[in-house]
Amino acid sequence: MNRVMDELRGKYPDAEARLIDLAEQHMQFADGRGYLEYEGDTGDVARALMEADAIIIGTPIFQASIPGALKNVFDLLPVNAFQDKVVGIVVTAGSPKHYLVAEQQLRPILAYMKAQVVQSYVFIEAKDVYRGELVNDDAALRIERLVEDTVTLTRAYSQMREEREAQYAF
Repeated sequence: MNRVMDELRGKYPDAEARLIDLAEQHMQFADGRGYLEYEGDTGDVARALMEADAIIIGTPIFQASIPGALKNVFDLLPVNAFQDKVVGIVVTAGSPKHYLVAEQQLRPILAYMKAQVVQSYVFIEAKDVYRGELVNDDAALRIERLVEDTVTLTRAYSQMREEREAQYAF
């Protein structure tokens, strides 16, 4: 995700971006309350996601599934949390056998939450990373394309939304 942030800041310096690392947050488990009722890190993360125009989710795959921490974040939010938001996906996994986790688990959740998901997600295997650095040039190019597509789609959907809202006289 650091590579994603570097790419975003380098090509789109005017874009407001924030990296949220769930490992650094003290998150409460979702208990059915509205997201605005949570305080501390949990409330901050939920509100940041609800206020964002676009989101790029970076997640590892553990035991052939998305991590529970990520699922918990989804559980904190309302069903339509990602309506009118563009969502890109970056997945890392230890095995090429896990490439479909994003397709079969993450995409359906995002679609249910009404996200506009960027068509191509980035799948990175453990062999593509050495000592925390991305060493696969193809993966770097796919990240570059994901960032470009996310920004382009966000701008397009924003313009479409503005045109739609302009049709109403209030």
